Amino acid sequence: MDKLYIVIPAYNESENIENLVNDWYPIIEKYNGDGESRLVIINDGSKDNTYELLCKLAENRPLLHPVTKPNGGHGATVLYGYRYAIENNADYIFQTDSDGQTLPEEFHRFWDMRNTYDAILGNRCDRQDGESRKFVENTLRFILKVTFGVSVPDANAPFRLMKRQLVEKYISKMPDDFNLPNVMFTTYFSYFNEKLKFVNVTFKPRQGGTNSINIKKICKIGWKAVGDFANLKKHIND
Repeated sequence: MDKLYIVIPAYNESENIENLVNDWYPIIEKYNGDGESRLVIINDGSKDNTYELLCKLAENRPLLHPVTKPNGGHGATVLYGYRYAIENNADYIFQTDSDGQTLPEEFHRFWDMRNTYDAILGNRCDRQDGESRKFVENTLRFILKVTFGVSVPDANAPFRLMKRQLVEKYISKMPDDFNLPNVMFTTYFSYFNEKLKFVNVTFKPRQGGTNSINIKKICKIGWKAVGDFANLKKHIND
């Protein structure tokens, strides 16, 4: 049976972490393959007790695997999780975030399509996290269209199921600390005509805690990304 790794980065999520585990642990139990599937939650150097809570929750949840690392930002932590799943020979990698904005029950549709597509990506057609975030996403999609010539409905949705081999194929094209890896995976999948499917998903407001990414930080990341995209485009066929 297929070996699934659910990868979730977490930073200062002590208010959310128990609900997160309670939401996603039944999913990994249901799709446990040969007993080697894992719910991998990566503590990105939190300043609160997120990791300690994770370890406590893992005591009676054998498929929950807490990992901790120095703070490196969301993008670097996502890449860390993908590499971790690759090293452990996962067949499929699913990524979402720790803020409770996505619905675990929508995972089943993705899993049912795994043999038809190599990557199934969420499309947040009704974002409930504010107009400013919608504006940022639309700007990002425009930049990708201009830079890479790709048109995608959602570049950065944190709800994506991918075959390990496909992630492994493109992950080395990005630096270890790249801020927007999911954007580039979406771009590569589209640019190289991989077997890709976008599926509408729910995207709720953040369910608790404090968002560590504000508009000022988004703009800074976005400005840097413009240069990064141009450089990645030069080497896209390497």
